Amino acid sequence: MKTLSQTWFAEGYIDFELKKYTLLAYLQEVNRNFNENRLYPQLADVIFHYHNLVRFRENKKFLQEQFPKKLSGVQIENLQLLYEQMIEDDELMEELENIIGYAEGQIKGTIQNGSQIYEFVEEKIQIEPVGLIPLDNKEGYFFLSTGSGKSTQIYYYRLSIFEKHDEQYRAIKTTYITEWQRSLSNSFENMKVTLIKEKKELPNPAVYNIEAALSFPLEETLLPIAKRCLVRYIS
Repeated sequence: MKTLSQTWFAEGYIDFELKKYTLLAYLQEVNRNFNENRLYPQLADVIFHYHNLVRFRENKKFLQEQFPKKLSGVQIENLQLLYEQMIEDDELMEELENIIGYAEGQIKGTIQNGSQIYEFVEEKIQIEPVGLIPLDNKEGYFFLSTGSGKSTQIYYYRLSIFEKHDEQYRAIKTTYITEWQRSLSNSFENMKVTLIKEKKELPNPAVYNIEAALSFPLEETLLPIAKRCLVRYIS
């Protein structure tokens, strides 16, 4: 996958046509993956770059505030020097603003394409509890499959809560366990019983079945969207 650095638009030679070519080459690959219904990590990456551009435009020292743990003191000092040089050069700043303006529009369009696919996949996902769900459902298992297939992926999950900017967020951590074949003799209820017998550490787990009406790439699309849907469902 083609990648862009955090400050690709302000690195090296600041030239509109050069940066335009760099951006379009990157977005071409992102959209190619979107056309194959492969959303991640591309969708998260383009969203990251869009917010980077917005923050740079709004605050020239955004990197120092946004990524203090990722940048060393020397890097921050070099960036501040770069900003000062740009501010003093009206022609350079105008070129940079043209690059940022163009890039924002192009990246926003790509994000919209990815978001439409995300919403389409989300609409095809259904979640149902398997058997009784305990009061403590922050830990358990989920089955992931498509309606047309018999193959079922089994995952362990654990929810956690973290705070950011005085707001609480839920995060989900998952671990792949195995793959089972669904059949009349091996229903989701039977799978749950087997899990309880094999995984003694969770004698009364919460178990959910997540099923997609259509087939999508597992790692790049179905699994990340299913995880987000499960967090919302449980919450």
